[in-house]
Amino acid sequence: MIRFSPKPTIIFILLFFLFIPLTTTFAENKGFIEEKQKIYDDADLLSTEEIAKLESIANKYGKKRDTNLIILTTNDTDGKGFKKYTQDFYDEHLDGPNAAILTIDMGDREVYIVGFYKGEDYLDFDRIDLILDKVTPKLADGDYYGAMDSFLSLSYKYLNIKPGINPDFILFKFEAQIIISLVLAGVIVGLMLYHSGGKVTTTERTYMDGHRSRILNKRDVYLRKTVTRRRKPNNNSGGNSSTRGGGGVTSGGHSHSGGSRSF
Repeated sequence: MIRFSPKPTIIFILLFFLFIPLTTTFAENKGFIEEKQKIYDDADLLSTEEIAKLESIANKYGKKRDTNLIILTTNDTDGKGFKKYTQDFYDEHLDGPNAAILTIDMGDREVYIVGFYKGEDYLDFDRIDLILDKVTPKLADGDYYGAMDSFLSLSYKYLNIKPGINPDFILFKFEAQIIISLVLAGVIVGLMLYHSGGKVTTTERTYMDGHRSRILNKRDVYLRKTVTRRRKPNNNSGGNSSTRGGGGVTSGGHSHSGGSRSF
């Protein structure tokens, strides 16, 4: 007759119940949610084809960065204002995962960008300001698809650059990387050619007699005087280019970064 010791059984049961809440916690805090809708065009700014394209881009970029890239458009925030409207949307539709959200409020002509969790770390106030530099002029011109596409592509780029680093630093630009590579390659090839030949030992002093050579005559001639005038720059710049801070915490307790502008 086989007898089972109660101690291993009790230990197994305790471990089983111990890991149940851990598994639930990991599920609630997961990153990218593939089955979730990404484009909510309640203001009817896009065509069906444009929505489909942006959905595809948002899913492609979001999956690679493990962050949900969401776009909201509305004509009416139900009196909440664009900030509370966006916060409530996150609590009701996401409630936990990484996210970056672009909200376009056509009623008040405001654009608002927020980041949650990884989005909050990687899309801080300064980076949101850079995105708004690209998005806001397009919204003002009525290029809604272009503005949303810029938000997705820039968020995708910045979510891959460590926080605290200027994402527009010249070394991150592809063109600059190509130029630097070509310059380095030219320097290396030049050094190789220089060292491959014999060393030149002849200088300008080789054919000069230092004891007999001297200056015979010296003359200073005043030719002309040139005055350059520069216009003082005007400090008055048109348009609304200031970004207002919009970070905070949702009613559900989710901290986020944020920034907004009028268009």
